[in-house]
Amino acid sequence: VQLQASGGGLVQAGGSLRLSCAASGRTFSNNVMAWFRQAPGKERELVAAVTWTGTRTYGDSVRGRFTVSSDQFRTTTDLQMDSLKPEDTAIYYCAGSNVFRYYDEKMPYAYWGQGTQVTVSS
Repeated sequence: VQLQASGGGLVQAGGSLRLSCAASGRTFSNNVMAWFRQAPGKERELVAAVTWTGTRTYGDSVRGRFTVSSDQFRTTTDLQMDSLKPEDTAIYYCAGSNVFRYYDEKMPYAYWGQGTQVTVSS
């Protein structure tokens, strides 16, 4: 199973980026796909998640600015990031769960992508 994240880059504050996560080796139609990020010196934090029902959740710092979307089988999960701020600068990781139809904000994820750098300049 592989998760391949792409779409990171450098953007000015107020701009937009779209990240994409491509899953191969299995589908996640009964699981959760999520995006996390980690900035230097900070803990990894949940950015957004989409469950098997299509329910979406967002971290407090990105709610209203970021949108997570996914196809039915969760083979591609995108993160549209608008109104970017310098504090959004981080490495972004996509992740997939391995537990059948279960979601908890603190749950572990079995599968991780390699990360993609997002840098927002002021």
